[in-house]
Amino acid sequence: MQRVVVKGLGNAIISILGASLIIFVISRLSGDPVSLMLPIDAPKSAIDELRRNLGLDLPIWRQYVLFLSHAVQGDFGNSYRWQMPALQLVLERLPATIGLAIAAFAFSVLLSVPLGVMSAVYRGSWIDQIGRVVAMTGQAMPSFWVGLVLILIFAVNLNWLPAFGAETPVHVILPAISLGWYPVAAQTRIIRSGMLEVLDSDYIRMGRAVGTPERLLIWKYAFRNALLPLVTIMGVYFAGMLSGAFVVETVFAWPGLGRTVVEAVFARDYPVVQAGVLVTSIVFILSNLLVDLSYSLIDPRIRL
Repeated sequence: MQRVVVKGLGNAIISILGASLIIFVISRLSGDPVSLMLPIDAPKSAIDELRRNLGLDLPIWRQYVLFLSHAVQGDFGNSYRWQMPALQLVLERLPATIGLAIAAFAFSVLLSVPLGVMSAVYRGSWIDQIGRVVAMTGQAMPSFWVGLVLILIFAVNLNWLPAFGAETPVHVILPAISLGWYPVAAQTRIIRSGMLEVLDSDYIRMGRAVGTPERLLIWKYAFRNALLPLVTIMGVYFAGMLSGAFVVETVFAWPGLGRTVVEAVFARDYPVVQAGVLVTSIVFILSNLLVDLSYSLIDPRIRL
């Protein structure tokens, strides 16, 4: 087990370093922030002085070394737009994104679990067909398009739900559905395939032969065993919702980390972009590490 943990931490560190390099390079492809921070008719001396103060006059490799050395100490610099420490801004906006991801994850589980179980139990019926349609459409539709459709139907035409903001708990409904729709499709397929395999096992047939109630066989025995693959990948789905919230938060004007990073990209605010994306990447990588460790705990053969 110790070897698995050490190997997982090593892979996580390498992945974080790789993510930091990619984020650093891509953020600078958006353009020079000095051109947005100074007026068009600013003298060249003022431009050169601002670039020197921001450290943008250094070679790109040296900028990355300085960024990495400061990042390991939790210092991502000050935001060009918000004029505050970038990491502080990211940590202030992160709870709203986590809350949205939790709501979306709860929606996906509450919908996918009964749909996947019923699709397997009534294999080939109209319930199974509905489950397949939901799975296919959920994986075919991007979250931002689902969000726009939800706004058009429930906010514009029916006027049932608010289209943007986060003032009340009701505001989370539409963005949570939009963000959780894709996991519904994936989790439904996983539960259905796991239930089909378990329902064809010998101990389920034996339970039916001795007269065990069908509901007990399905929910107490078959579902618990079919749930193992879903439990082990829940961390991956949750981390994916955190990263996928960037687009959904922009569509619904949700005051979270994703919307902040998108605004920072347009403002060429390098420190906020780097801090926000790197924090999200670390959460995603650590979630994958916990998933790998959970596999080892559930099935000791994986440790070998």
